Amino acid sequence: MPTDVIMPQMGESIFEGTITKWLKKTGDHVEKDEPLFEISTDKVDAEIPSPVAGVLTEIKIPTGATVEVNTVVAVIGDAASVAAAKPSADQLPQVQAAGSSAAIASAESAGALAPEEVPSANLPASSSGHPQRSSPLVRRIAKDNNLDLSQIAGTGSAGRINKEDVLAHLAAHGPGSAASPANAPQAPLAAPQVPQVAPMTRMRAIIAQRMVESLQISPHVHTVYKVDMTRIARLREREKARFEQQAGVKLTYMPFIASAAVQALAKFPIVNASLVDGSIHYHPNIHLGIAVALEGGLIVPVVRQAEGLSFPSLARAIADLATRARTKRLLPDEIQGSTFTLTNSGVFGGEYGTPIINQPESAILAIGGLRKEPVVLTDAEGNDSIAIRSMQYFCLGFDHRTIDGADSGKFMSEFKRALEGWDKPIG
Repeated sequence: MPTDVIMPQMGESIFEGTITKWLKKTGDHVEKDEPLFEISTDKVDAEIPSPVAGVLTEIKIPTGATVEVNTVVAVIGDAASVAAAKPSADQLPQVQAAGSSAAIASAESAGALAPEEVPSANLPASSSGHPQRSSPLVRRIAKDNNLDLSQIAGTGSAGRINKEDVLAHLAAHGPGSAASPANAPQAPLAAPQVPQVAPMTRMRAIIAQRMVESLQISPHVHTVYKVDMTRIARLREREKARFEQQAGVKLTYMPFIASAAVQALAKFPIVNASLVDGSIHYHPNIHLGIAVALEGGLIVPVVRQAEGLSFPSLARAIADLATRARTKRLLPDEIQGSTFTLTNSGVFGGEYGTPIINQPESAILAIGGLRKEPVVLTDAEGNDSIAIRSMQYFCLGFDHRTIDGADSGKFMSEFKRALEGWDKPIG
């Protein structure tokens, strides 16, 4: 029996994905779990494996098309069914990465619009007076951000406004604004200049929307602590060769920081909580999100039940997720469900950053740059001296609806104490 290959749901809030590359063509044999195609969503770029072994008999969705989750994108059968298969989308013209279901229909010469794309008298009219096509998702985004769709030019088939159009407009102009109609007269410039314009990638546009949404949802507050990392730095230098040999991964500063964060979260669970429908949800586990920078964006894979991991297990989990994030091999459940996030803005040399909360979490911890500097030390008798110490800034961004300043201070003090007085075994 033929097996349908569907667009997977790569996260709780993901409703669609873009096929960026087919790794097989019609007639190719594929093994179970062999990479079949690549997709891009607002949270992850990933290779999708074949659900079964067999022959790729039909590709229904072309490269560059964006479709909803659970859409059938291909069919896998046996060799005898290849000849009977209708012409596949890999033989059709490719559409741009910001394509839509209407563009797919055009590429397949179907000549019809999906029900949600059919023009109606209730849809906004363009400047030409014709109703504009858009999906319910597009109209919801426009309504939530007070946008006038009639003032946004659509790049989809027959002028359809797709999700990328409205997100690009939102990123460029912000909520509650609208671009001038395409045919509106504009005042001539005294010295016309040709701007350099680069279209936003899908990932960049979605990240822009998520950041705007988070700032609209949560009243952000930030608190910055400087931590003396000298004890950690000396321990790492002394143990890194042995640790790598035994644990199989390099000993970085991240597992120390993650372990201290987990310890502080366990002691102050409000920082690990979420505000949902007017109630505070205290999560039974600590699912630690680790932000990983990618070309043109970032992704947050999740270390699940971090409170139950040993130091070597935590280090291996962080290294493994980061590697697979950069090679597009994360699984759907590895990029959702985080309860607290770490982001390493200091890796590029900055003192510290003021991060935006990863919804629906209540807090995020930004890691600043580590550097040696002179510090005044006071001994037990009250005598002061100046010493060279390894110092690092950490900035906690938190949702003031759930976390008060006192809660954030207690959390950061515990986090600081765990690092400066490190006494845990690492192997």
